[in-house]
Amino acid sequence: MKRVGFLSTRIAGTDGVTLETYKWYQVLERNGYECFFFAGGLGTPPERSFLEPKAHFEDPEILEIHAACFGTTTRKASLSEKIQDLKDYLKSRLYEFCGQFDIEILIPENALAIPMNIPLGLAITELIAETGMPTIAHHHDFSWERRRFLISAVQDYLQRSFPPNLRSMQHVVINSAASRQLSYRRGLSNVVIPNVFDFASPPPPPPRGKLLREELGFEDDDLFVLQPTRIVPRKWIERAVELVSLMKLRRLRLVVSHESGDEGDLYGRRVMEYAERLGVEIIYMGDWVGSARCFGIRCETKYTMDDAYQNADLVTYPSGYEGFGNAFLEAIYFKKPIVVNRYSTFIEDIEPCGFEVISFESFVTQEIVDRIKLFLEPEHLSRVADNNYELGKQHFSYEVLEKKLLSLVESFR
Repeated sequence: MKRVGFLSTRIAGTDGVTLETYKWYQVLERNGYECFFFAGGLGTPPERSFLEPKAHFEDPEILEIHAACFGTTTRKASLSEKIQDLKDYLKSRLYEFCGQFDIEILIPENALAIPMNIPLGLAITELIAETGMPTIAHHHDFSWERRRFLISAVQDYLQRSFPPNLRSMQHVVINSAASRQLSYRRGLSNVVIPNVFDFASPPPPPPRGKLLREELGFEDDDLFVLQPTRIVPRKWIERAVELVSLMKLRRLRLVVSHESGDEGDLYGRRVMEYAERLGVEIIYMGDWVGSARCFGIRCETKYTMDDAYQNADLVTYPSGYEGFGNAFLEAIYFKKPIVVNRYSTFIEDIEPCGFEVISFESFVTQEIVDRIKLFLEPEHLSRVADNNYELGKQHFSYEVLEKKLLSLVESFR
């Protein structure tokens, strides 16, 4: 079985699910598998892609359904009918995708974990149940990890499909806590495969050199502080603002690489207001930055995340919660010092590996700033960066992914 179909709501851009999908694709392709893609938004090779707008969580009809499903405990019969109709339509499109590309193995990417598109999850579940097709469900976030899904009128659907319990399905999660919760809540055995990075291939020199710094108005002796995340509340960007304020730089500036996520723009406005009160300038780069790892398709943005990291002097990662931590691995890969809040997955799955970083517990103090100054001393920074890179290669490389993923794929034979 060599033809693999990835299924998701969106496989495009710089979000964590898309980036990890790309890494799985790379590992499978170099081992002789052919990969194809079904989603509502695609940045994948056109000849391998099957675009279905109704699969996207931002489709107007899907958004309408989503709004009616959460925050209440009952639903109208008309809502159930609409969900079933869309499920049937999406299932027919999934069958068409599988037939067109002769798919032999399915890999749903988060589509059977977080209920952003309920009809799609139901459709994938029925497709697998009806065909018995071998499936590796890659789960990044679950509904029970998000407060906005706690009150629900679709608990029956969540139990059925987020995630489903089917004999031909293997489940993969990205951290130890998720593994335990999936076992406790659903009785499902699973495998932990962490997020990874291609540490065997060191980063190339930045093609645009210091152009990004210059365009943003940074001089050679200015400290470029990068917050490499989306603008959503769980990222705790206020802590990065406070850190920059305490550093008393000549120019208090924080560069945020991504736009707002799927949770509205209220939090982004709150961060801007808070930064103004502390005298910190926020520079949003969301319109400028794309992924350097975009399935061989030329990025339309002026810069990539590689450019952002290679121009940065310090990375801030103060998240209150992360499923794993792509930005952490990216900072280690680009040999940048990182200030990280000790979120739960970091404590359990990353910190024991021995990375030397500037960590804090929920709030920043002057002591953290003093540690940063010591950390940035050239001799210390070079030694730590090289050591962290080797630890990344040991624990979170493509080779680690390859060993675990190929074992799952080959178990279907």
